[in-house]
Amino acid sequence: MKQKKKAGYAEFVKLLRYTKGYRGQIYLAWVLCAFEVACEVLIATFSQNAVDTVEEATVSGIMNWGSLWLWCGLMSGLAVLSCACGVVAGFAASTASGGYGKNLRAEMYRKIQAYSFSNIDRFSSASLITRLTTDVSNVQFSVQAILRTVVRAPMMLIFAFVMAMVKEWRLGLIFLALVPFLGVVLFSVANVVHPTFVRVFEEYDELNASVQENLNGIRVVKSFGREDFENQKFNKVSNLIYRGFLRAERILAFNSPALQLSVYVAMLLISWLGARLIVASGNIEPGFTTGKLTSMFSYVMQILNSLNMVSMAFVMITISRNSAERIEEVLMEVPTIQEPANPVMEVPNGQIDFNHVSFRYHEEASKDVLHDIDLHFPSGSTIGIMGATGSSKSTLVSLLARLYDVTEGSVCIGGHDVRDYNIKVLRDSVSYALQKNVLFTGTIRSNLLWGNENATEEQLLQAVHLACADEFISKMPKGLDSPIEEGGTNVSGGQRQRLCIARALLKNPRVLVLDDSTSAVDTHTDSLIRGRMKALLPAVTKIIVSQRILSIKECDFILLLDDGKILALGNHEQLMKSSEAYQELVETQLGGGDFDGE
Repeated sequence: MKQKKKAGYAEFVKLLRYTKGYRGQIYLAWVLCAFEVACEVLIATFSQNAVDTVEEATVSGIMNWGSLWLWCGLMSGLAVLSCACGVVAGFAASTASGGYGKNLRAEMYRKIQAYSFSNIDRFSSASLITRLTTDVSNVQFSVQAILRTVVRAPMMLIFAFVMAMVKEWRLGLIFLALVPFLGVVLFSVANVVHPTFVRVFEEYDELNASVQENLNGIRVVKSFGREDFENQKFNKVSNLIYRGFLRAERILAFNSPALQLSVYVAMLLISWLGARLIVASGNIEPGFTTGKLTSMFSYVMQILNSLNMVSMAFVMITISRNSAERIEEVLMEVPTIQEPANPVMEVPNGQIDFNHVSFRYHEEASKDVLHDIDLHFPSGSTIGIMGATGSSKSTLVSLLARLYDVTEGSVCIGGHDVRDYNIKVLRDSVSYALQKNVLFTGTIRSNLLWGNENATEEQLLQAVHLACADEFISKMPKGLDSPIEEGGTNVSGGQRQRLCIARALLKNPRVLVLDDSTSAVDTHTDSLIRGRMKALLPAVTKIIVSQRILSIKECDFILLLDDGKILALGNHEQLMKSSEAYQELVETQLGGGDFDGE
């Protein structure tokens, strides 16, 4: 998904609200940074006294060892204190930034779970993965840099500048000229490089999409011997990312020369002007000593080193600026399906009514996917749905559980518009078993419990019996506790479909949707499943989406869809008399033999 990027760092600042729970560590890091900086500036200040003590001894020939040891001891103590403050501040900043990343990922994942299918369709799955991982990591590391470097550097800049002005205001003015110059360079480079990073992260999405698609279809890739093609496709995107980062780094490389130029200019000006102040026509400038000049050099290095740290942190923040925008897009996306104000909390029965329903996936779409669908089915009936690929069969049944909302008209279950129900109540009452349903890593039992986490052993066994899954589960050494690998790759397609049907049955639904969910099952087992459901689930409205005539010919209602419109509706006998399209399907699949056997 490509959206217009907003200028500036507003999104980055907005995301800082997810530091909640770790703000104590943030404040601690800031306070300790202030102590750390104060100690370092005082070390530079006390160095003046040590140098002046030695210089006085050179002139008088008498060394004041007590004074020298005092200043050296103070500087040593301050150095130890500064180091301790830095270590603890770093630990606090790391804790806060890590917690911030955790909060951000959790909030993004929670928001994605609330998305409707329409929202998910706007983002690719690869893009969402990139945003949850790479983008969050970029922003997290930038926050850590902010808590330490970006906060510490301005403190150092201010403290050192104030002390420089106190020591000798004429030399302190040098910083007033150099700091703005360096700031202009940093911000200019950031604004120029930002569009490049925008393109790079879009290419990251393409890279993740390529990897995800390849891994999901690895068996197809290998069976067709397309490894070289996939390698070339991956390398093409990877090279685009490489070239994008190379362009960005070339622009960012201007930061270092600008910083070095500022350092050298400052050193030269302070050396020249300081020497003139110390030695003017052979006379010592009152109040300005070699010790002060030494401390001024220390302030120069502190100020410009702090700017160097800001420069490096600025690069990281520039990179994460685009990441922050992409994360904010996910967080600001408004789910198209909202909970009603006063929801209905119970689905009374499985009566289904489609009242002149039209639907399109996007408002800007040129035509409806479903057009003027008007259907009415009593509770407990069995409905078969057939149609060519792309006739919107799956789209039609997805409206029952509000996976999408209708564009026009209404869908009612149990006499209530589905938009009036509590979403969880509705989706617990409308259960789906899909052709490409997913099993999760774990065991057969843990996958079945997705349907009802409180299901008893008896309920589990009844569900697997209804789905005809007991015949292969009983042959496994561990039965219901047999392991399931990622994606269910250690069971066959038919076994996977039967487990998904059993999982759907455990929800004890009012409406059961079998969307081509027995396509990998032999016709005998398919017939057994339908027979058991008809006998044991008489009150449940059953919707069977299938391409097999044998799977739907005994249904109470058979619906034929064509290009999102109702082509024919009736039972098998009625359609054999009234629908040429249905007759052609029967002729094609059964060879004209309208028989009851399977």
